[in-house]
Amino acid sequence: MTQFELEALFTLYEPKDEKLLQWLVALSDESSKRVWWRQYSKILTDDFKEMLALESEAARISAFQPRVIPGLLQTQAYAATIIADSSDGLGQDELDRFVDVRMSRQGIFLRGDPPRYVTILTEGAIRQQIGNPEAMSEQLRHLVALSQTPEVELLVIPYSQGTYAKAEGSFVLYSYPTPLSFDVVQVPYLLGSLYLEEDEVVGKYQRAFEKLRASALSVRQSVELVSSVADEFERG
Repeated sequence: MTQFELEALFTLYEPKDEKLLQWLVALSDESSKRVWWRQYSKILTDDFKEMLALESEAARISAFQPRVIPGLLQTQAYAATIIADSSDGLGQDELDRFVDVRMSRQGIFLRGDPPRYVTILTEGAIRQQIGNPEAMSEQLRHLVALSQTPEVELLVIPYSQGTYAKAEGSFVLYSYPTPLSFDVVQVPYLLGSLYLEEDEVVGKYQRAFEKLRASALSVRQSVELVSSVADEFERG
C-alpha cells in the first residue's frame, strides 16, 4: 500500500479511532516488507520505490513518452543501454541489478488482474537509435508483439503531426479502482520524480493526455509505423 492509497483511505473513511489509524499504518508498513523489490532496496531511491508501488497496484497506467520507449515495454538489451548511458560509473554487477529491476517490473502484466496500459510515443522515440540496429529492431518488434495483447494499447504521434498538445516532457498517470477511485501523476525530472495527486493538477494532465491521444495515429496505424521502422533498422 502506497502513501497515496493510505491517504485516500483516510479521506474516504475518516477514521477517528487512533488504534485504527495505527493499524492502517502498520498494515502499510508490513505490506511494504513483502514487495518483490525488497531485495533491491539498497540500490533504489525512495521515490523509485514509490513508483514501483504505484504501478504494481494501479488498475490503469497512461504514459506519455516523447523520447524513449517506456521501461515497462523495454527489451533487456534496450534497457541495459539506456541505464548504462544515464548512470555514471556503474559497475557491471550494479548495471545487471538495475536491468533485473526493470525486467521484473514487467511482471505486472502477468498477474491475475493486469493493469490496462496505454502509452503514447512520438515517432522520434521509435526512431532514436538506442544501442545497435539489431537491438532497435528487436525492441520495436517487441512493441508490436505487446500491442497484440489485451492489456497494452500503443499509440504513436507521427512527424507529420506538425503540432500537438503541449507537454514539457514525459509523464505517467496511475489510476485506481473503487473504493479508492483516485489518480496520481508521476512527472520525472533529472534527479527523480514528482508525484502529484491534487484533483486540479491531475485533471490538467488527464486532459493533456487526451489531447495527445487525439494527435496520435490509430492503434492499427501506430503498429504499422512501428513495424515499418523496425524493417528500416533491419535493412540498415
